[in-house]
Amino acid sequence: MSADVPTILATSASFRPGRHGQLSHRPGRIHHFAAELSGAERPRICYLGQATGDAEPRIGGFYAAFAGTRFVPSHLQLFPMPNVDDVRAHLLAQDVIWVGGGSVANLCAVWRVHGLDEILHEAWQAGVVLGGVSAGSICWHTGGSTDSFGYDLRGFTGGLGWLPYSNGVHYDAEEQRRPKMHELIGDGTLPDGYATDDGAGLVYRGIALAEVVADREGPLGYELKRAADGSVLETPLPTRVLPDHPE
Repeated sequence: MSADVPTILATSASFRPGRHGQLSHRPGRIHHFAAELSGAERPRICYLGQATGDAEPRIGGFYAAFAGTRFVPSHLQLFPMPNVDDVRAHLLAQDVIWVGGGSVANLCAVWRVHGLDEILHEAWQAGVVLGGVSAGSICWHTGGSTDSFGYDLRGFTGGLGWLPYSNGVHYDAEEQRRPKMHELIGDGTLPDGYATDDGAGLVYRGIALAEVVADREGPLGYELKRAADGSVLETPLPTRVLPDHPE
């Protein structure tokens, strides 16, 4: 199965919440929604962790999270070398490709060295649902605010750019995020775009925003548009809360 149109799910959402606000490392509502978008009953989901250098604990955590579920997990590793013989065939065989958070600048640079930008674009056009969180959200856009270069956020303009907008993640969770996005859009470093609170995600059908979803009540998506005077108009968008899925 595959999505009926090229689909990207760009989020600030992750695994199922556990006790005391900690993640339980079980598939979240957002992952089940990605599977729904793909149309697959037994979704093949591939994890890309290049934003954290293919850290083995994160790869192991991904498999642990999806163990015993309807998902069929795999991963593509590029450090120190690809772990599959045919990267293109492996990615095109997936229903969902999920990109983890970390350094979006390093992520995009490594992908380009390996030609993964072209392969992922082919997968997107073929109906594989592309999704991810944080760096895995910004990467599909023109750019956004990032801590790739240090603790103080800076502008990143080297995204893949298939979605011709800026993208702000963790909008309500980190105090620098909202003002930095306003600054970068206001001074023209970044184009108009969208942002997500933690727990929210943007659904793109083709390159058009189709819907905003969230894994609980409260998180929202926002449209960010530069005004003639350089200020930024921030508009909260209707956000649908996704249903829960029993394990």
